[in-house]
Amino acid sequence: MSQTEIPELCVAIAPLRMSPEEYFAAWVLKAPYPGGYVHHDRSWPRELTTLWHQWLDMFTTGGMPMPPRILTPTIIHSSELKGVGENQPSSQSGRLMQQLGIYLYRWLFTSTVENSLSHSQGIASGQRTPLRIRLDIRDPDLIALPWEIMQTEAGKPPLSLGPQILLSRTTSDVEHLSIPRCEPYLKILLVLGRNHLGISAPLNLSQEASLLAQTMEKGFQSGSSGNSVPCQVDVLLQPTAEIIKSHLEKGGYTLFFYGGHGLPGSDGGMLLLGKTTLSGMDLAQMLTQSRVTLAVFNSCWGAQPVRTPDGIAISRGSLAEVLIHHGVPAVLAMRDAIADPEALTFIQSLAQSLAERMPIDLAVAMARQQLLALYRFNQPAWTLPVLYLHPEFNGELVQSLTRTELPLNTSSWFRNPIPSARLQSVENHQQNWAVRSGLMKVGRGEENDLALTEQWISQKHAEIFYRDCSDTSPSSLPTFFLRDFSRYGTLILIEGSWQKIHHQEIPLTSGMQIKFGSSYSPALEFKIDDP
Repeated sequence: MSQTEIPELCVAIAPLRMSPEEYFAAWVLKAPYPGGYVHHDRSWPRELTTLWHQWLDMFTTGGMPMPPRILTPTIIHSSELKGVGENQPSSQSGRLMQQLGIYLYRWLFTSTVENSLSHSQGIASGQRTPLRIRLDIRDPDLIALPWEIMQTEAGKPPLSLGPQILLSRTTSDVEHLSIPRCEPYLKILLVLGRNHLGISAPLNLSQEASLLAQTMEKGFQSGSSGNSVPCQVDVLLQPTAEIIKSHLEKGGYTLFFYGGHGLPGSDGGMLLLGKTTLSGMDLAQMLTQSRVTLAVFNSCWGAQPVRTPDGIAISRGSLAEVLIHHGVPAVLAMRDAIADPEALTFIQSLAQSLAERMPIDLAVAMARQQLLALYRFNQPAWTLPVLYLHPEFNGELVQSLTRTELPLNTSSWFRNPIPSARLQSVENHQQNWAVRSGLMKVGRGEENDLALTEQWISQKHAEIFYRDCSDTSPSSLPTFFLRDFSRYGTLILIEGSWQKIHHQEIPLTSGMQIKFGSSYSPALEFKIDDP
């Protein structure tokens, strides 16, 4: 099954500013079924704040930015945490991690939102795929929390460890996605900057660069037994911003990797290169213009929002958020500092999973599992990487071995011959596009059968596909369906009026008119040539 067909549940969290207390709204932005778009409001419990402050005291480095200003912590005991006292890890740190993970899950996935998750998991299970969950956290104070440790109950694995759930973060406040590179090979630009102690000696930096490059290349060579992905790593040691820009413009890189020190800042922070610096805002423009698909940062606090001197977090202030906002498809950054051995383990495991042509969120889950296996549950190493995916990006970094696909909910073959169908321009009937082999993909990407360039068209906007219904009704006519995946929806002319469908599936009849994304789009007519 194609990676683009993975069912997706996107949940947003935002504060209710008019409330006298700390109340938040959680609602579903995207669901794999029409009834999944639900909403729920609830208060922020003091127990969660207490657990979070205990986490900060136990796990964070001394130089980490200030914690979120959410209420005042109270003293609680493990016996007061109902339902999280059984099957607990033996160590204090393991118990704390499990308790916080369960509380975060129970706070977010409750009431109607929990029902939407349950139904979405059922749909994914029926389609034999994982469920992709994306969190759109719109309160900067909540971004610092380790949502990746969420787990349903004691003894169950955290959601971010996959493979049945692919967890990432996202933001809806983004520029449209430029067409990402998806090649049968990977070209990586590895940039090493200043470490947290100052400018490294050239010899040590060269040795570090060589080790990192060997780690990446070894990971790709060990993946996909017999089908390893060709990989090229180019290295820049403490370059200037101009040198980075020049390489990105000429190199055709798929992946950008930065290792070195970083500082939080209002424009995405600052990467300390050598004697110069590079702002997150400037880097975002370089990466989008050169169509880099994945940016990875082994630097401090790349996923942390910047704070004012009095501790107030600034919206969209982290490096990861700034890059996603500007249209970078995928960004992987750290919540806190990560030790070199842990970083090397993670990088090699990530490279190996990507070499097996996994989507990025699944590859990150597999790399987390490797960190967990080596450094144990009660150590925070596996919780440090934070993955952001652009809402229009399907997670595909390396081109699949085969691009032959069938639409969802169909058999691998049709009982009757597939009828001929097409879309044609209402204004100019000479312009038409055939629905080949019972499937047409519509969107902005070049991989679509019908590629449309208007700004309101999503990368993967919709599908038109044929479903043989003769098994259930032998006398039934050939049936085509349209399934919408888009951000802005699709308009269908029904009984003289344009009706919008969004993340829904509807049957098509010959003669129906369609507008993709906006009422300003040119009208296209769906035609079945031999019903």
